[in-house]
Amino acid sequence: MFRAALLAAGSVAAATLPAAAGNVFVTNEKGNTVSVLDSATWEVIAEFPAGNRPRGITIAPDGSELYVCASDDDLVRVFDPRTFEEMHTLPSGPDPELFVLHPSGNPLYIANEDDNLVTVVDTETHAVLAEVPVGVEPEGMAISPDARVVINTSETTNMAHFIDAETYEIVHNVLVDQRPRFAAFTEDGTKLYVSAEIGGTVSVIDMTAEPPAIVRKIDFEVPGVLPEWLQPVGIAITSDAARVFVALGPANRVAVIDGATDEVLDYLLVGQRVWQMAFTPDQSHLITTNGNSNDVSIIDVAALEVIRSVQVGQQPWGVAVAPD
Repeated sequence: MFRAALLAAGSVAAATLPAAAGNVFVTNEKGNTVSVLDSATWEVIAEFPAGNRPRGITIAPDGSELYVCASDDDLVRVFDPRTFEEMHTLPSGPDPELFVLHPSGNPLYIANEDDNLVTVVDTETHAVLAEVPVGVEPEGMAISPDARVVINTSETTNMAHFIDAETYEIVHNVLVDQRPRFAAFTEDGTKLYVSAEIGGTVSVIDMTAEPPAIVRKIDFEVPGVLPEWLQPVGIAITSDAARVFVALGPANRVAVIDGATDEVLDYLLVGQRVWQMAFTPDQSHLITTNGNSNDVSIIDVAALEVIRSVQVGQQPWGVAVAPD
């Protein structure tokens, strides 16, 4: 009843809502909504409209704004994480899919899949600062911990593009395997992981080399699962870089990788077509979005065990967690 009321009314007074800290926000690509979970109870506490085909989602470092790629609206919608009211929108090129925020919270770097651009937007003035031409079908976005380099992966060009965060110029390209989907840095900035959905690998790029270079490609093998189902997409790395988690799409598994050796340690069975992932603020739990089973899986990071499945909206895609 509470979720239905939110959908009808579009907002609820902030006083009636729990604090946003630790809340989990999940975009439902076909449901055109965002589901909200309480990370203390893992209960769905709200669901609100989020535009047409919401996919990428992130939250400001201070927790003040929630950003959603409304892909079929060709813009970014910005919500209050406490009231779920839409505050304003940000401009974007056609079909924004994923984005990354500067560590300061400004600007926002958006991958526009349909026009082969990365759009840079000032989150305060809402002005477009730059449009950076990249490869065909840009999707994955990452920014180095020192905020000097922005990474974009282009699905059809099969490259990771290294963009200077000040000049907005591409300074380096690395050819990876087919259909790169996601990129993630270790917290110390020394390694970059890039998933290749069709190639079935994760490329490990040494950021201390000049220029940055692939030093390893991680392959996956699950007994009883066809190789073509092993499609790496989302990546999540613990802050100490001890563990790297990789979502394997229609294999319905999350691979657990030793961050020191880059060896696969285990595969965790989650929901159907696992897509994106996010840690809780203390990194005790990892949340995965499972598009075909319309749920999220909750992983106990220390135990490396799936402890719960929670139904959300229709075809969950992206996930973000409010900071403490």
